[in-house]
Amino acid sequence: MGKLKQAALWTAVLALVLKLSGLFRESIVSTKFGVSHETDAYFLAFPFITLVVAMISTGFNNVFLPMYIKNRKSGDTGDHNANALLNWTMILFVGISFVGWFGAPYFLPLMYGKMSAEIAAIAVPMTQVFFAFMTVIALSGLLDSYLQSRRIFVPSQMSKLLATLFSVIFAVLFSEQWGIFSLAYGFIFGTILGVIVQLYYLFRSDYKYRLEFKMDIKFRNAFLLLIVPSLLNSVVGQVNFFVNKAFASGIDGAVTYLNNASLIISIPNAIYATTLAAIIFTLMSEQTEDRAKFKETLFRGMEISLVTLLPIAAGLFVIGDSVIAFIYEHGKFTAADTAKTHVALMLYLPVVVFQGMQLMLSKSMYARGKTAVVFRISVTTILINFLSNWLLVDRFGYPALAVATSIVSVYFFTVSMVVVYRDLGSVELARFGRMVPRVLVPTVLMGAVVWIVKAFVGVGSLGAIPQLVILVPIGAVMYVVGVFVFYRAGFRRFVGLLRRSK
Repeated sequence: MGKLKQAALWTAVLALVLKLSGLFRESIVSTKFGVSHETDAYFLAFPFITLVVAMISTGFNNVFLPMYIKNRKSGDTGDHNANALLNWTMILFVGISFVGWFGAPYFLPLMYGKMSAEIAAIAVPMTQVFFAFMTVIALSGLLDSYLQSRRIFVPSQMSKLLATLFSVIFAVLFSEQWGIFSLAYGFIFGTILGVIVQLYYLFRSDYKYRLEFKMDIKFRNAFLLLIVPSLLNSVVGQVNFFVNKAFASGIDGAVTYLNNASLIISIPNAIYATTLAAIIFTLMSEQTEDRAKFKETLFRGMEISLVTLLPIAAGLFVIGDSVIAFIYEHGKFTAADTAKTHVALMLYLPVVVFQGMQLMLSKSMYARGKTAVVFRISVTTILINFLSNWLLVDRFGYPALAVATSIVSVYFFTVSMVVVYRDLGSVELARFGRMVPRVLVPTVLMGAVVWIVKAFVGVGSLGAIPQLVILVPIGAVMYVVGVFVFYRAGFRRFVGLLRRSK
């Protein structure tokens, strides 16, 4: 357990560096390309990468990890099932790469029917570039699952970091020659290097790779039975994402405003999902037979989610405009663009809290093999998202897309809570309920103090960097003191966790 906590600390640090690198990349994009048809095209092409990553890191991982851990616990330490699964998946993605390369000129205009000819001229060939290397991108996600099954978490973060860093390096060095395509080329180059790092650490473990394709019948049938709803569930989120992009593609600059705002919103959840949630999912997958430990692990996951994500959302509510200006307002990205991005950011804020906690609830269901239940819940979000966009976008413009995303996150969390705690019992639900006000009170106090300092002490009239330098430490100190006063038991658990991680 000590090594697992050390892994959590290191992966959290690397995930933070990864997201900061991502922000630096977006800052470079904003500086060099501003809000233009080039950036809109890039943000329309890149979702195909996020789709594949979601299918592998969520759909594949949520089924493979519990099954593989159970398989190894039962005494079957051979890796022939894992090898066969890896090899068949690679063959599948080679086919997907070919289909995507040749089909992009046809399916992209259908998906984004409102995009202009200028945007299409860049989005189509960039999508083809991404599909050409889709097999490598998928392999990176697969190796993440195989490493996680051995409690090896750090190399996966290093791999993601390399992809982001080389996007930045290529954008800085080659934007004059390749334009916005430099970002795509840098991402692919970094991904290839990341795969090499992942393979090195996987082969250093007890994993033995062989070029084989035959799986045990029981393993194959169980995997196929679970993987279909799990993949469909992972695709649901991306379908909602594509729906939002389709509605936004006809509004000038909307794709970029929404992307920039959602990137900031995604930072806490991305760090949380790739570090803590991955480790807690591993633990829950190992504890399915011990109900008491399973309940305790889930509660700790929900506790950490609320304690970390709620103050972040409150902080962004107060100083979100300064965060946007600091990251994006350079070169061709103007103060007017900052204001429009800020509108989207405010409307996205519920996603920070509810998506993070819902992820933990979904992981608890996946660990117990309830992939079909998660799918039945998530598939209904497609209808809710589409109706919200259809009813609101024409009337309220691009901000309605952020509202629709927040509505979906609240709905998904609420239904998942009902399903999970109906099974775990009212005692566990009451335990969670008692925790909420103890975290909410210090969060509100923190937000109020920061807002007063910003509005009435004169800090709000300063530039973005001075505001952040002054307000962020004040908010952090106020929140820590508040948690110590109003939720001392949780505070002590956090301090103890940090001490044991050293």
